[in-house]
Amino acid sequence: MALSTPPRALFFDVFGTCVDWRTSVTQALYVHSHAALNSPTASLASRVRLKASDMSLDHWGDFAQQWRDTYHIFTRRLAADPGVPFKSVDEHHFDSLKQLVHEWDLDGLWTLEELRAMSLVWHRLEPWPDTVPGIGLLSSTFWTCTLSNGNYSLLTDLTAHARIPFTHIFSAEMFGTYKPAPEVYRGASEKLDLPMKECVMVAAHLDDLKAAKSQGMQVIYVERLGEEKWSAEEVERARSDGWVDVWVGPGLDHGGFLEVAQKLGLQVPRGPDRTLSSSV
Repeated sequence: MALSTPPRALFFDVFGTCVDWRTSVTQALYVHSHAALNSPTASLASRVRLKASDMSLDHWGDFAQQWRDTYHIFTRRLAADPGVPFKSVDEHHFDSLKQLVHEWDLDGLWTLEELRAMSLVWHRLEPWPDTVPGIGLLSSTFWTCTLSNGNYSLLTDLTAHARIPFTHIFSAEMFGTYKPAPEVYRGASEKLDLPMKECVMVAAHLDDLKAAKSQGMQVIYVERLGEEKWSAEEVERARSDGWVDVWVGPGLDHGGFLEVAQKLGLQVPRGPDRTLSSSV
């Protein structure tokens, strides 16, 4: 599999594709729960203290996954129905965190101000090990752009925190909807004044790539642990059907975006010296 047209711009999904949201969010929840439990000024109900004290890192991992799942439901509902009032991802993260805290019987563990601060953990996610060097290498030859449902301020903070050297920051909120709505993919190519065939969507989620492909973009799939929601059978069918132009699986020579760079003809440095160079 290979790209049929030389690309000028690579558009990247962010959550899960560029950053390990699961580890970052789980650890933040765990640390802040213990901070609340150990706070000398916190006045926690006995049942809340007992429940939070019994929650392991794995429990907070389940909580983080549920939080992430609400995001998928929220963005897809708005993308499918233009009549739904637009709300930013930051607003959703705050509202859904409050709801989950209630559902998990943890009301009072954090104050409203602490909940709002916790909801902004998505601005401070850590990148996958290949993300910074890989995007840096790709940015030496292509325009590299975020194309995420995260709001612009979230993406600006996140890329600065993770030091990811994108050439452009694009957010779905620029187009008044969320992926997988067609307006997002078309709007991104129009922002750069490029034909769709010269644009490539890079993601760890086949549904995102399927939507981009339907609008004329080329697509690159980068497998990331725990990110794909399609079943194993659906993933194998997608691979055999051949609509994914470039498929980067686990355990390859460089992995992740470094493997993407290699497949796009760039020379990837070996070993600890990652001086960036290009062969195209």
